[in-house]
Amino acid sequence: MTVSFENFPIYKKAISFTVKIFKILNHENLHKEFSLKDQLKRATLSISNNIAEGSEYGSNKQFIRFLWIAKGSCAEVRSMLFVLHSLEKIDSEIFNTLNDECLEITKEIYHFIKYLEKSTLDIK
Repeated sequence: MTVSFENFPIYKKAISFTVKIFKILNHENLHKEFSLKDQLKRATLSISNNIAEGSEYGSNKQFIRFLWIAKGSCAEVRSMLFVLHSLEKIDSEIFNTLNDECLEITKEIYHFIKYLEKSTLDIK
Protein backbone atom coordinates (compact mmCIF):
# COMPACT_ATOMS: atom_id res chain seq x y z
CA MET A 1 0.00 0.00 0.00
CA THR A 2 1.30 3.43 -0.93
CA VAL A 3 0.97 6.28 1.54
CA SER A 4 0.67 9.68 -0.10
CA PHE A 5 2.61 12.53 1.47
CA GLU A 6 -0.55 14.66 1.40
CA ASN A 7 -1.99 12.37 4.07
CA PHE A 8 0.85 12.82 6.57
CA PRO A 9 -0.27 15.10 9.43
CA ILE A 10 3.23 16.61 9.57
CA TYR A 11 2.98 17.59 5.90
CA LYS A 12 -0.37 19.29 6.52
CA LYS A 13 1.11 21.19 9.48
CA ALA A 14 4.08 22.28 7.39
CA ILE A 15 1.77 23.62 4.67
CA SER A 16 -0.33 25.48 7.22
CA PHE A 17 2.83 26.97 8.73
CA THR A 18 4.07 28.03 5.28
CA VAL A 19 0.82 29.88 4.62
CA LYS A 20 1.19 31.77 7.91
CA ILE A 21 4.79 32.73 7.10
CA PHE A 22 3.86 33.94 3.61
CA LYS A 23 1.06 36.06 5.08
CA ILE A 24 3.31 37.83 7.58
CA LEU A 25 5.89 38.47 4.87
CA ASN A 26 3.35 40.74 3.16
CA HIS A 27 3.41 43.06 6.17
CA GLU A 28 4.49 46.65 5.59
CA ASN A 29 7.42 46.37 8.06
CA LEU A 30 9.03 43.79 5.78
CA HIS A 31 8.52 45.68 2.54
CA LYS A 32 12.23 46.40 1.96
CA GLU A 33 13.65 43.15 3.35
CA PHE A 34 13.86 41.45 -0.06
CA SER A 35 16.66 38.95 0.52
CA LEU A 36 15.53 38.01 4.02
CA LYS A 37 11.95 37.51 2.83
CA ASP A 38 13.13 35.40 -0.10
CA GLN A 39 15.33 33.22 2.11
CA LEU A 40 12.56 32.77 4.67
CA LYS A 41 10.13 31.76 1.92
CA ARG A 42 12.59 29.22 0.51
CA ALA A 43 13.44 27.75 3.92
CA THR A 44 9.77 27.48 4.86
CA LEU A 45 8.88 25.81 1.57
CA SER A 46 11.79 23.44 2.06
CA ILE A 47 10.08 21.89 5.08
CA SER A 48 7.01 20.59 3.22
CA ASN A 49 8.90 20.01 -0.03
CA ASN A 50 11.42 17.70 1.65
CA ILE A 51 8.66 15.76 3.39
CA ALA A 52 6.94 15.31 0.02
CA GLU A 53 10.08 14.48 -1.95
CA GLY A 54 11.47 12.07 0.61
CA SER A 55 8.22 10.14 0.83
CA GLU A 56 8.36 9.37 -2.88
CA TYR A 57 11.66 7.49 -2.79
CA GLY A 58 10.00 4.37 -1.42
CA SER A 59 12.42 3.52 1.36
CA ASN A 60 12.54 4.61 4.95
CA LYS A 61 16.27 5.27 4.70
CA GLN A 62 15.79 7.82 1.92
CA PHE A 63 12.70 9.30 3.54
CA ILE A 64 14.56 9.76 6.83
CA ARG A 65 17.36 11.59 5.02
CA PHE A 66 14.86 14.10 3.62
CA LEU A 67 13.13 14.44 6.98
CA TRP A 68 16.45 15.46 8.54
CA ILE A 69 16.77 18.12 5.84
CA ALA A 70 13.22 19.32 6.61
CA LYS A 71 14.14 19.46 10.30
CA GLY A 72 17.21 21.54 9.43
CA SER A 73 15.01 23.89 7.42
CA CYS A 74 12.88 24.37 10.54
CA ALA A 75 15.99 25.54 12.40
CA GLU A 76 16.80 27.92 9.56
CA VAL A 77 13.27 29.36 9.69
CA ARG A 78 13.49 29.82 13.46
CA SER A 79 16.83 31.57 13.11
CA MET A 80 15.36 34.01 10.61
CA LEU A 81 12.37 34.60 12.87
CA PHE A 82 14.81 35.53 15.65
CA VAL A 83 16.52 37.99 13.30
CA LEU A 84 13.21 39.57 12.26
CA HIS A 85 12.17 39.88 15.89
CA SER A 86 15.55 41.35 16.90
CA LEU A 87 15.24 43.91 14.11
CA GLU A 88 11.73 44.70 15.38
CA LYS A 89 10.24 43.69 12.04
CA ILE A 90 7.80 41.33 13.76
CA ASP A 91 6.34 41.80 17.22
CA SER A 92 6.75 39.42 20.14
CA GLU A 93 3.31 37.87 19.77
CA ILE A 94 3.87 36.93 16.12
CA PHE A 95 7.40 35.76 16.87
CA ASN A 96 6.33 33.56 19.78
CA THR A 97 3.42 32.05 17.87
CA LEU A 98 5.47 31.22 14.78
CA ASN A 99 8.53 30.08 16.72
CA ASP A 100 6.43 27.78 18.91
CA GLU A 101 4.68 26.32 15.88
CA CYS A 102 7.99 25.73 14.13
CA LEU A 103 9.37 24.04 17.26
CA GLU A 104 6.32 21.78 17.32
CA ILE A 105 6.87 20.82 13.67
CA THR A 106 10.53 20.13 14.45
CA LYS A 107 9.56 17.81 17.31
CA GLU A 108 7.00 15.99 15.17
CA ILE A 109 9.51 15.49 12.37
CA TYR A 110 11.96 14.07 14.91
CA HIS A 111 9.35 11.66 16.30
CA PHE A 112 8.43 10.62 12.75
CA ILE A 113 12.11 9.93 12.03
CA LYS A 114 12.36 7.77 15.16
CA TYR A 115 9.19 5.91 14.18
CA LEU A 116 10.54 5.22 10.68
CA GLU A 117 13.89 4.07 12.07
CA LYS A 118 12.10 1.42 14.14
CA SER A 119 9.69 0.40 11.39
CA THR A 120 10.51 -2.64 9.29
CA LEU A 121 8.01 -1.68 6.60
CA ASP A 122 8.91 0.89 4.00
CA ILE A 123 6.45 3.68 3.22
CA LYS A 124 5.70 2.28 -0.24
